[in-house]
Amino acid sequence: MTPSAPELAGRTALVTGAGQGIGEAVARALAACGAQVVAVDREAAGVKELADDYPGGQVVARELDVTLGPAVDELVDEVERVIGPLDILVNVAGVMRPAPVVELTDADWAETFAVNATGVFHTSRAAARHMSGRRGGCIVTVGSNAAGVPRSSMAAYAASKAAATMFTKCLGLELARSQVRCNVVSPGSTDTAMQRQLWSEDAEASERRVIDGDPEAYRVGIPLGRIAAPADVAEAVVFLVSDRARHITMHDLYVDGGATLRA
Repeated sequence: MTPSAPELAGRTALVTGAGQGIGEAVARALAACGAQVVAVDREAAGVKELADDYPGGQVVARELDVTLGPAVDELVDEVERVIGPLDILVNVAGVMRPAPVVELTDADWAETFAVNATGVFHTSRAAARHMSGRRGGCIVTVGSNAAGVPRSSMAAYAASKAAATMFTKCLGLELARSQVRCNVVSPGSTDTAMQRQLWSEDAEASERRVIDGDPEAYRVGIPLGRIAAPADVAEAVVFLVSDRARHITMHDLYVDGGATLRA
């Protein structure tokens, strides 16, 4: 590879939840850096539209429900066989079912964990089986700063993201001697459909409350004074899967504008 070649040229990446929001931004950012991207989502329309923007086939779309272990194994095997050795996995697929705990249904709790935690297990296990044998690869899980800070009406989401975060770190420890790096990117409030479902009809006022904070909900604001764009999170992912981060593993990188006031 010449110095002028794209940073991720020659590498194959699988991105879950790529039909919109952060997942779409990650897929586009990886493609911009030269990677061959397999964009998956359980809603086929979004990833198909994404792939259509790359007529040369640099981004290919596949429909996948990450909660189904055998389907995940089958897709990863197909990628390895048809497209190329999987170098990068980015777990972005996620759902949120906001509700106070006393009103949270069994179904919403189970669905949240099935996608946000068990889905990460399925995809990471399938990828790790191939990566470890080749002694190389990168896995990044997009978690949430809610995994480390209690949030009202977000118990299921926060708990599932905490589970996915610790799972990814444990996997990183197990795979370290195989030179497979596993890291987490934890966004705060990001301008996505998931974020906007928490807002009232007045989007401008809702955004201002997120930035300024809400003492009644025991929530600080965002010191940098802005809500993240999906591309902000995608840039952190690209760094962690690149050779610039070759000595970083089991790390949790918060991308939240300082909202959690982490020491």
